[in-house]
Amino acid sequence: MRRFWLGAVSLALFAPSLFATNGDNLIGIGPASRGMGGIGTGMPVGAIDSIFRNPAWMSYFNTKRFFLSFGGILFMPNVKVSSRMLVDDNPFAPSGGMFMSTNGRIKSDADMFMVPEVGIVHKVNERLALGIGAFGVSGMGVDFRDKDLMPSPMGGYTNALSQMHTSFQFMRLTPAVAYRVNEFLAVGGAVHIAWGSLDMGAQICEWGDADGDMLPEPTRCWNAGGGQSQDFGLGFSVGIALDFGDFIYAGVAYQSPISMKYKNVFDSNGDGKFEDMKLEQPQEFAFGVGVRPLENLKVGLDVRWIDWSGADGYGDFGWEDQWVFALGVEFKPLDTLALRAGYNYGKTPIRDKDNLNPMVPKNRVPDLARAFTDFELYWFNLVGFPAIAEHHLTLGLNWRLTPNFDLDLSYVYALPSTVSAKAMGGAGEVSARMFQHSIGIGLNWSF
Repeated sequence: MRRFWLGAVSLALFAPSLFATNGDNLIGIGPASRGMGGIGTGMPVGAIDSIFRNPAWMSYFNTKRFFLSFGGILFMPNVKVSSRMLVDDNPFAPSGGMFMSTNGRIKSDADMFMVPEVGIVHKVNERLALGIGAFGVSGMGVDFRDKDLMPSPMGGYTNALSQMHTSFQFMRLTPAVAYRVNEFLAVGGAVHIAWGSLDMGAQICEWGDADGDMLPEPTRCWNAGGGQSQDFGLGFSVGIALDFGDFIYAGVAYQSPISMKYKNVFDSNGDGKFEDMKLEQPQEFAFGVGVRPLENLKVGLDVRWIDWSGADGYGDFGWEDQWVFALGVEFKPLDTLALRAGYNYGKTPIRDKDNLNPMVPKNRVPDLARAFTDFELYWFNLVGFPAIAEHHLTLGLNWRLTPNFDLDLSYVYALPSTVSAKAMGGAGEVSARMFQHSIGIGLNWSF
C-alpha cells in the first residue's frame, strides 16, 4: 500500500500574486521597455531602462546630462487552478477510491498589487555615464487560503488546494557604468545588489498509518509554512552596444545568477523543524538588433535565453530553460508624442506532463527533508507557482509635457495560458489557467 502527501511551495513579488512574466521575471522593467515588448538589449529605449537590460546604452543619450524617473506597475492577474487527487485506493471506497477534488477551477485571491521603480542616470561627459536603479524584477505566488473546502465521502472536509498561500519578493539595487569607446561602440556593466523575501504556507496531510495502509481520513495534518524569510545576494551584468550611424543598432548582454537561501521557511515532513530553501535567480544571455528606417520610426528585436534548469530551486522543481523573443515598435507622429507597441513570447518553463508517477518519492530539493514524487513536483508547480504566461501584447506612449518633463505609460496583456499535469493510471490531475493585465507609469525629468 502507499501513502500520499499533499503540500505546496511557491513564490510572488510585493504581494502574493503573479507578474506578466517570462517565468517569474518581468518582461521589461520600465514602461518604455514594457510598452515595446520588453526590448532594450539591441537598441536604446530609454536611459533608465538601459540600467537593467543593457547598461552600455546609458552612454548613448547625449541630449541631456541628468535623467531621473519615478514609476510603478499595477498588476491585475487572474489565476485559476483545478486539482483532483486519489488519496484512498481502497476498492471498497466509492468508485474504487476516494478523490480530493476542487469544484471546477478555483480563483486565487491575489489579484491586484503595486511594484515601484526608480532610476537615475548622469552623463558625466560625452563618453562616460553613471546610473543607479532600484527595481522589483521577479516574483510570483498564489493565495488559496480557505478555498474550496468540500465534504469528504467518508465524512469531514477536504481541501484539494492545501490552503496554499505563498509570496516571493525579489528586488535589485543596480549601480551601473557605461563608456562610449568610439562613435560606434559602447560598453557597460552593473553590480546587482539583490534582496529577496520568501513566505511559503500550506497544509500538508498524511493519508496512511504506520504500516503504510491507506485510511479514509488523514492520520495527521500540519501547517508547513515557517513565515517570511529574507536574504541578500550579489550578481553582475555586462553589455556591449553598437550604433551604426543612428540607423542600425545591435547589442549583447549577460546577467549572472544570484544565489539566495531562505532559512526556516518550510516543514516538509511534519517534524516541527522548518527547513531552508535555496532559490537562485538564473543567469541570462541576450542579444538584439534595431533599425530606424525613418526619423520618427524605430523597430527592435531581442532574443533572451534564461537558464531556469540550471538554477537552484527552479531546476529542482523541473523548470525548463526559456528562449524569449521580444519585438517592439516606436512611432512619433509629433515631436512631443511617441506611440509604442510590442509582442513578447517565451514558452512556459512549466510544461504539460502526462503519465507522472504519483507513488515513488525520488525528486530531491536541497535542504528539504523529504523527497517528492513526479506528480507532487508538478502539482507544486501548478498550484503553488504557475508561471505559465507565454504570449504578451503590449502598448505604450511617451508624452513630453515640457522641455524637461515627460510621461511614460505602458499596458501589457498576457493572453490566457493553460498547463496541465496528469498522474499515471488516472490517480490525479492538476491544471492551471492564467491571464494578466498590467499598467505601468513613469514620471521622467531630464536636464
